[in-house]
This record gives sequence, structure tokens and C-alpha cells, in this order.
Amino acid sequence: MPNQLLPGYNIRLGSSLDRALLVKFMQRSYQDIFPQADFSHLAQTVEQYFSSKTPLWWVEEAEGAEGEKKILSPSSSLSPVACLWVGNAIDQVTGTRHAHIFLLYVLPEYRRRGIGTALMKYVENWAIQRGDRQLGLQVFQSNQPALNLYHQLGYQTQSLWMVKSLSMEK
Repeated sequence: MPNQLLPGYNIRLGSSLDRALLVKFMQRSYQDIFPQADFSHLAQTVEQYFSSKTPLWWVEEAEGAEGEKKILSPSSSLSPVACLWVGNAIDQVTGTRHAHIFLLYVLPEYRRRGIGTALMKYVENWAIQRGDRQLGLQVFQSNQPALNLYHQLGYQTQSLWMVKSLSMEK
């Protein structure tokens, strides 16, 4: 059942029928940052982690907003303009479970309308209601718009994920 997220936009809980659409949104998210890469492997991520314990929410324009909508999701007659997928993590210092954002994505043509901020506030309230004391996420260092949003909302860097490419040559 959709609820209003902010004026003109509704939020609804996704279902297992939304796997293919979630993969599509994940691929678009990564292609925004790495346009030349192939992200077909993200279907495996969704297959491995998407479950009833990792809620997915879709944002759609409210009925009557901005003209016709295409059908993209089996569980909805409106095309999503954004999504939020959340899982669980364990704080490595305290050992407590907390919510972890797997994906927050707003279609480019719907950005800078407050949808990302509204989704972050939505998930913060959801996490508080289930008893979480923190909310985590990972963001690419090159994704400056996302970094700006998270900093503006009070998120702070707690750790750095570092990688080193390894050569297979000897």
C-alpha cells in the first residue's frame, strides 16, 4: 500500500516480484559512475541478498502527477522514479546489528527534488522504530552529489574501505 513520501510522490514496499527491476536500478546506479563497465553480475548480488529481511521501497509519482506512466514493475502500475534497498550489518566495534543501505537511487531526471533526502529520513525513522542505534552505507569517493547529501544529513566517515588491484603477472 503506497504512502505519501513527499508531495507528488508515494512510497511503497517492494516484493520478491521486483527482483529484475531492482537489478535494473542497481545497474543504472553503477553505470552513472562507471559508464563503460558491464554490471550484469549485479543480478548475483540481488539473488544472494534480496529477501524478506532486506526491505525494498519504491518511489512513484502520485497518480495524476506529470502525465502518463509506463508499466515497469509487476506489482505496480506506475514506474518507479527511485528506490531504497536496506539490509543488515553488524557493527565491528560494538557487535550490534544495524540497518545498512544497499542502494539508494533516484533517476537522474528526478534528482534535486528532495526525493533522496526524503528517502534517507524515511529509512532513518524505519531504523529507529526497529531499535537500531545507527544506519550505515557505502558510497564511492567519486560520487560527490551523494557525498554532499550524506554530509548534509549528518553522516560521518567511520572507516575507509581500501582496495589494491593485484597483477596476475609474475
